[in-house]
Amino acid sequence: MLTLAGLGVRVALLGLALRDLPIGTAYAAWTGIGTVGTVLLGIWLLGDPASTVRLISIGLIVAGILGLKIVS
Repeated sequence: MLTLAGLGVRVALLGLALRDLPIGTAYAAWTGIGTVGTVLLGIWLLGDPASTVRLISIGLIVAGILGLKIVS
């Protein structure tokens, strides 16, 4: 039940973002944030490796999201 409520909140927030951002930028940010969050939780909670290359890759995803927001 909590998962469904969380999904509803996320979709509603995506809808709010679409008021100001193009669909491509909003969706890229939405999926990118989910990807980064999943990887970081895996490192923190599940003991996934936090290699330099992995952390740099996370930084590149965040930089891409910020870059899309800047040009939108």
